[in-house]
Amino acid sequence: MNTTPVQTVAAALIAARQARQPADDTALAALLTSAEQAYAVQALVAQTLPGTGRRPAWKSGGPSRSAPLTHARLPDAGVWTSPAVTGQFHFHLRLIEAEIALRLGDDVTPAQAAALTPESASNLVEAMAVSIEMVDSRWQQGTRAAALLKLADLQSHGALVLGDWVPWVPRDWARQTCSVNIGQQPERIFTGTHSLGDPAWLLPQWLRHATRDGQTVPAGTVVTTGTWCGMLQAGAGDRVTARFDGVGHAEVQL
Repeated sequence: MNTTPVQTVAAALIAARQARQPADDTALAALLTSAEQAYAVQALVAQTLPGTGRRPAWKSGGPSRSAPLTHARLPDAGVWTSPAVTGQFHFHLRLIEAEIALRLGDDVTPAQAAALTPESASNLVEAMAVSIEMVDSRWQQGTRAAALLKLADLQSHGALVLGDWVPWVPRDWARQTCSVNIGQQPERIFTGTHSLGDPAWLLPQWLRHATRDGQTVPAGTVVTTGTWCGMLQAGAGDRVTARFDGVGHAEVQL
């Protein structure tokens, strides 16, 4: 029986996860031609991943407000509370992103999502936390894989560590300072470096994506909103800490 490009790419990702070996993406790079195909791959792969019954967690983001945003529902098994230890969790890459995660205080229906603006959407947020996303890949090309293959692979998601939740209060994000410590590397400090200027700006687009098939996004759902530090290299055994002044911190032992 002939398989579709979506099924072929999904099968490669599923096999890579099961074998804990990245798949050869050379012959697959041209198979996907749209973001919708990549999201269809995400959905097929998600059917093979165990759930825990916790509230959903997502990632969303993009390089600028004028560029398309990308989104991915995150596997439950890789969403942890700080301080976290990766233990036997398997990574091919160990790239670090320091982010702000937001938690919804209300259910959001498709009709509500369709009417949102960045200003009104921030009223849906009840809490925020510092998060550390560990970037990983199921492709041999890693972060150099084709853009749609990376999107199909949960936009290169590995795991997510969430710090303590604090009440959501709009901030002067242009002056927000973030510091990252990785093992014995020098501390890195970033100010006002979120690509969208405000982590909550992406909420309308993300919620319209998350409700596109008619489902309601439940209160308590978490979305992490993109890096403030680019992607920083870490190594096995490193302790990683991300701090956002006035918000909190998160840490993970690799």
